[in-house]
Amino acid sequence: MAQFFRLLIPLCCLIGSQQKVVLRVPTMTDDKIKQKAIEAVAEIYGIDSIAADLKENKMTIIGEMDAVAVAKKLKKIGKIDIVSVGPAKEEKKEEKKEEKKEEKKEEKKEEKKEEKKEEKKEEKK
Repeated sequence: MAQFFRLLIPLCCLIGSQQKVVLRVPTMTDDKIKQKAIEAVAEIYGIDSIAADLKENKMTIIGEMDAVAVAKKLKKIGKIDIVSVGPAKEEKKEEKKEEKKEEKKEEKKEEKKEEKKEEKKEEKK
């Protein structure tokens, strides 16, 4: 009964919020084990995306799921290390900031071009 409540509490806290879970799976050394890991995690309800990197032996899972359930599924494949668990929205904010910076740079370039054109017109007069 105590195990049930330990699992229930994290699940209740996470319902309705997108999460990003990054795990290191040292046993994920080839495509066969990578596929097994992806299939094991894919069975969990609420997962939106799964990414696995063989070079770094990392898996990134995004969705409305229980991080404990993800860890339990991957434990069946082999040892795991939890790298991070947090909201998935952080990436979106960072991407938006980068996009805004790029837009500002483009606007500045356009303004400089317009200024140069105006200077050339003034020189011709």
